[in-house]
Amino acid sequence: MTAVVVTGGSSGIGRATALHLAAYRYPVIATVRREEDAEALVAASGGAVAAVSMDVADALSVERAASEIVGLLGDRGLFGLINNAGIVVPGPLEHFPIEEFQRQLDVNLTGVLRVTQAFLPQLRRARGRIVNVSSISGVVAFPMLGAYNASKFGLEGMSDALRMELRGVVDVSLVLPGPVKSRIWERARVDGERIWNAMPPIAHEQYDALYEGMRREFDKSQRRAIPAEKVARVVRRALDARRPKSRYRLDPTGVVRWLPDRWRDALALKVLSSRSRTVRPAPPRPGDSRAPGA
Repeated sequence: MTAVVVTGGSSGIGRATALHLAAYRYPVIATVRREEDAEALVAASGGAVAAVSMDVADALSVERAASEIVGLLGDRGLFGLINNAGIVVPGPLEHFPIEEFQRQLDVNLTGVLRVTQAFLPQLRRARGRIVNVSSISGVVAFPMLGAYNASKFGLEGMSDALRMELRGVVDVSLVLPGPVKSRIWERARVDGERIWNAMPPIAHEQYDALYEGMRREFDKSQRRAIPAEKVARVVRRALDARRPKSRYRLDPTGVVRWLPDRWRDALALKVLSSRSRTVRPAPPRPGDSRAPGA
């Protein structure tokens, strides 16, 4: 078997997947951004995982990493590409800095295409597989996570198109986990605080309740989050399957994604805050028992 490349291998799903696949004797090359993360991953795997420096949001970095990895592969091609690298940048869209929105998309969406294009010749050679790590946030939107939702909804559509375009040559699957134990949410909190504190006073007046609700939900979601190793096992299933599924769901949304939009909106807003100034009841209509004089 030829190698598998896992992006975002420094922590969370990426690290767990690299270690899990290596334990099942997959040759694994993981990409990381920092040298210390590379050393830690190689040590944790007992040398079974090779680590290469790559920033998916930097075209030159991707080009260099791809060239290095192709040199390691030789003529064998690439069996698997696990597009996992991602970030969460939270905040209200009305006041969200455009450069932060672009950063969110550049890592989670454009970065996936950038990396996929770099490795597709090798994947074609080995008739390999692509597994894109999505999220329940690519199926159900949540207030204060609009930029992240945009990146994951986009990843869903892009993966569907890619699956059809590569049919019969390279299989493309999506893995959709719910909350997972990972440092990504710690970094999201730091990014969120930085962006929130830089927003104008009107943003704090309009969205304070939702923002506080989002912070509480971050804490709650980590308490009920599944281990990253559980996602890693599903990624291996997608690689091992004779006919891999288009989607592997680990999300807890159940029937929520099938509810009417207004019902789903109401549930999401109730979870975050019942005190939000941005959510007001509809004005009473004539004849309504709530109308003045009724």
